[in-house]
Amino acid sequence: MKQTVAAYIAKTLEQAGVKRIWGVTGDSLNGLSDSLNRMGTIDWMPTRHEEVAAFAAGAEAQLTGELAVCAGSCGPGNLHLINGLFDCHRNHVPVLAIAAHIPSSEIGSGYFQETHPQELFRECSHYCELVSTPEQIPQVLAVAMRKAVINRGVSVVVLPGDVALKAAPESASSHWYHAPLPTVTPAEEELRKLAQLIRYSSNIALMCGSGCAGAHQELVEFAAKIKAPIVHALRGKEHVEYDNPYDVGMTGLIGFSSGFHTMMNADTLILLGTQFPYRAFYPTDAKIIQIDINPGSIGAHSKVDMALVGDIKSTLKALLPLLEEKTDRHFLDKALEHYRDARKGLDDLAKPSDKAIHPQYLAQQISHFADEDAIFTCDVGTPTVWAARYLKMNGKRRLLGSFNHGLNGQRHCRRPSAPRHCAGAAGSGHVRRRRVQHADGRFSVAGADEATGEDCHL
Repeated sequence: MKQTVAAYIAKTLEQAGVKRIWGVTGDSLNGLSDSLNRMGTIDWMPTRHEEVAAFAAGAEAQLTGELAVCAGSCGPGNLHLINGLFDCHRNHVPVLAIAAHIPSSEIGSGYFQETHPQELFRECSHYCELVSTPEQIPQVLAVAMRKAVINRGVSVVVLPGDVALKAAPESASSHWYHAPLPTVTPAEEELRKLAQLIRYSSNIALMCGSGCAGAHQELVEFAAKIKAPIVHALRGKEHVEYDNPYDVGMTGLIGFSSGFHTMMNADTLILLGTQFPYRAFYPTDAKIIQIDINPGSIGAHSKVDMALVGDIKSTLKALLPLLEEKTDRHFLDKALEHYRDARKGLDDLAKPSDKAIHPQYLAQQISHFADEDAIFTCDVGTPTVWAARYLKMNGKRRLLGSFNHGLNGQRHCRRPSAPRHCAGAAGSGHVRRRRVQHADGRFSVAGADEATGEDCHL
């Protein structure tokens, strides 16, 4: 019996190390679900809503760093993936979405459930292509998977149900090679220019985001050498604030006054792996230096006086030997003193009361009793405020949320993301216990997916 296109996809995903696929099955996905059932090596993780499937895949990818997969049936089914895929794409996590399609002969006729997924998903993906014939599948699938991994984002393969059931090309091989991610370091000449600029700069502050993941030691050494306070963005919290004597908290609407004033009073601000989007919280008179792995992020949210393209860990490692150690701690000590006062003010709000359980106290207690390797996930809105201010990171804990796309559970938008992320966190196998903070709209939409955890033994 010849191998079908669906079976080829399943075997290739298996070769790539994929352990599970999140989704809601349907007639147009029968070929794939049947192939998975016959193989028995990739788990089908049934959710109640496709949006949950995309968020779960995103959480899995964020925690493991590996390719995660979700799927939706034709028309409204795969259309439900779009919010979750936007979140995955903006969080820079590798996710492959398989969007089933109507019969290929009916495309363009106004057929039942017809949409044009290859157009709908283009804005939230690095790669989105329609497979019209079996001969396309080897190269389309390979390119989609590699672009998701290398570009750290979403790829979408649009697959008509009838094409999935056709025979794959006999020459098609499901072999998969894991190409290593590149390490990007700026040229030595650029690093020397930066070192010279830092040498003659004073009142330096660092603003750090999720691009600092894995660079904690180098970041602390950098701050120590140039006597710079460290402000962190929300997505940088889990990677930056723990065991860090130079951290002065967050900035922004949900940040600390210490983080805000540190940035505003800086003469030189160095942005490290951050896409912090709020222009009002950037200083207008400071010299701004930006280092980021993504050239497209340079100058996206503030004016930039100097920019280097590179990953933060290797860039700082190459830069440190070129720096002269500074001795003036005045700006640093003033920022740290402000942070201690701000931290005390927040902690005072988290004291227990005999009249009511305040959210600050509850969040503080969740942090205190949570496991050392707990994964926290929170809805956008006030749960994010309490998470940002009261959850303590330690290098093992993780914090997930729709922090860029902003899919939330507040009254004006009943699409809470927390349960969706929680399913993926559990499914990844990287945690024994999750802590979830929900907003008021949480059960109105995603309540049914509480059962997903039970069904999948999460």
